[in-house]
Amino acid sequence: MLHSFLMIGQSNMAGRGFLNDVPLIYNHHISMLRNGRWQTMWEPVNYDRPNAGIGLAASFAAAWHLSNETGKIGLIPCADGGTSLADWDVNGALFQHAVSQAKLAQKTSSLQGILWHQGENDSQPDNARYYGEKFAVIIKTLREELGVPDIPLLIGGLGDFLTEGVYGAYFASYTEVNQALKKYAENNPNCYFVTASGLTANPDKIHIDASSQRIFGVRYFESFQKKQHVFEPLKNETETVEQIYRRQLSPAEEKGLADIEFSMGKLSVDAYKAKISTLM
Repeated sequence: MLHSFLMIGQSNMAGRGFLNDVPLIYNHHISMLRNGRWQTMWEPVNYDRPNAGIGLAASFAAAWHLSNETGKIGLIPCADGGTSLADWDVNGALFQHAVSQAKLAQKTSSLQGILWHQGENDSQPDNARYYGEKFAVIIKTLREELGVPDIPLLIGGLGDFLTEGVYGAYFASYTEVNQALKKYAENNPNCYFVTASGLTANPDKIHIDASSQRIFGVRYFESFQKKQHVFEPLKNETETVEQIYRRQLSPAEEKGLADIEFSMGKLSVDAYKAKISTLM
């Protein structure tokens, strides 16, 4: 049975970490839903914009696999950068798309959790004060539409770096949004808050950088696995990321990676043949 997870929110769920800043995560036990089919995960997982990059989903899935070595996990990418709660209205295209993709995934997998990260776009006073009540409607309706009233919901906090960048004034009320997210998680069953404390950003001071996205994914998994909030950085989160990177690829994965690199022009014919010969 494939265990699937729905990814929704805006750009920090989609991922904007620079692709060349961290080692690749490639694992035949991790799939992503593309064109209605499960395909081996490749980053960027959530290609919503030309600047899509490293998000938290890959390390979340890889951490899941560390604890479920014979299991298979599938990611359902539906996040969209720059979107507000208004864009996620239950009658809107983004919400309906996420529902349709999750229902499609439910035909061939068991939906195990929902990963949410959004709020930057609503971090102004006029929006932040109503965040909690609007968010509650979205989540209640989503669970009803998917027929999973008790499914775990993992809610990521916003980064403390938001007010430091050139657009810092726009995020003046981000702490109010964080409090609304935390309050919702604390007051609703099967909802867990995951802190962004200590995470670092790209130079824009809006998007979580690649190395911190890896850590964030590990925090999300810790929250999912233990069914509890993560209010502080984990003591072992860096070591877990390193353990993910050290994982030995199987011969089939080595070949799959070589096939991809060859088709992308990263390996010459001779180098490709030499690589494949070592796997036979």
